[in-house]
Amino acid sequence: MRTVVATSLALAAGICGFAMAAGLSGSLPVAFLVGAVAVAIAGWSVWTRPIVAIDEHACSRPLKIVSGLLTVVALVQLARLTVFMVDPAQVAYSTVPSSSFVRGHSCLTAYFVAAEAVGQGQDIYDDALYTAPDDNKAGARKGRMMGPFVVDVYEYPPPFLLVPRACRLLTTDFMRMRTFWFGLNAGLLLLAMQLVARLLGPVAGTRALLLLPFVWAGQPMMDTLQKGNIHPVVIALAMLAMVLFERRHWAAGAALLAYAMVSKLHPGILVVYMLARRQWRAAPWTAAMAIAFVVLTLLDAGWAPFAGFVEHLPRLLSGEAFPAFRNPSAIGINLSVPGLVFKAKLFGVPGMGFGAMKIVGWIFTIVLLLASIRAGLRPQRDGEKPLVWLALLLLATLRSPFLPQSYGVIPALWLLTLLAATYAPTAKTLTVVVLTVLALNVHWSRESAMDPRLRAVLYLLPQTVTIMIAVMGLRRRVEAEGHAQPEQRPNARSAADGLERLRVRL
Repeated sequence: MRTVVATSLALAAGICGFAMAAGLSGSLPVAFLVGAVAVAIAGWSVWTRPIVAIDEHACSRPLKIVSGLLTVVALVQLARLTVFMVDPAQVAYSTVPSSSFVRGHSCLTAYFVAAEAVGQGQDIYDDALYTAPDDNKAGARKGRMMGPFVVDVYEYPPPFLLVPRACRLLTTDFMRMRTFWFGLNAGLLLLAMQLVARLLGPVAGTRALLLLPFVWAGQPMMDTLQKGNIHPVVIALAMLAMVLFERRHWAAGAALLAYAMVSKLHPGILVVYMLARRQWRAAPWTAAMAIAFVVLTLLDAGWAPFAGFVEHLPRLLSGEAFPAFRNPSAIGINLSVPGLVFKAKLFGVPGMGFGAMKIVGWIFTIVLLLASIRAGLRPQRDGEKPLVWLALLLLATLRSPFLPQSYGVIPALWLLTLLAATYAPTAKTLTVVVLTVLALNVHWSRESAMDPRLRAVLYLLPQTVTIMIAVMGLRRRVEAEGHAQPEQRPNARSAADGLERLRVRL
């Protein structure tokens, strides 16, 4: 099993390295060379010093077989998609070749256009940057074109643009940046998922590693990587930050969490959680890093983007900034809790508009804050912490006015694998995982003639399952494994930790 795991991770690293090199160099021979080197380095590293210590006896034979089959599917899909990411003319290798919407939608277009516009002193929240002049405000949005791709609308705070602007220093060609961005995002997600699995201990960590293909083999992950949406990467950065805090790497962890916060806002829920746990180092470090990112953005672009964001923020929180609410099909696939308001509107419920959505959003925010404080106050074993972190992040994403199914279920799938890893790998557990994954992968093309009301009802299934998984993540109690010890109070050092430190010093 160790050989299979090392080979699989090495191949995945090779694909990511190939894509990044292809984007930066524009040369396929160079990309193949870098990909081969990445395979060799990753394979040797995972074989000699694996991130997750493999326990051969932690998994059942059926889990190993299913994991192996899904790993092949995931690697084939990732390699296949790479062809389309390197050459957008190869539409047959798109996630859904028959869908013109999927082929032509790229969230990265918004990041690219905004990164260029902010450097030129333009208002990055000006709809004219992204929307065609002949757009009909009463119907589905008509965006500007960037080659074969429709330009998306930028809906993020200004500091998020620090990374897209840094990428522009590497290449100003959108097609090449698209390829590089794809490899970078896939690599970050894969690394984060391994490091988080490691916190569960050798037994549960091994199971979590073998369950990861359930996340990667489905349509949501491939669709999100193709579109270049930053949502799952922000979740991964926040989780990596919490891992670093556990190792007392305060500055590095704070930098990752702060960037996640100033990019998407919702990871800030982890700061509430840390304050409840009296983590007096992690929280101030994160606040300081967030201020540093704001200052860097001010030095780079000035005050104007922040002034625009302050004006744009109320429309963002109420949902009015999202053109998706002009499209009944898009309303149907929305998994957010405030989005239920517009689903009710589809069925003719009166008073269901942006005002009602704002009220529902703030009520859910209060519930989320209370859940975060409660989660922070209760004692937690080491194996429970990643479940709580990811559950809080998952619930926080549901606060967004608009959360498409593809992006929204990725953290739910990830949390599902971590939860399942804490149970015995029986046939019953594996069956529940398979059925839950299928429920989260419910998908119908937005171009189909399906009645929007039927679509809204069908997508209640992945939405309900997502909420249930988050609640389970907050409530799950895990037995101590190996070195894991129950905490007596938040942020307290156990006697075992003190003895170990004394032994090391002696």
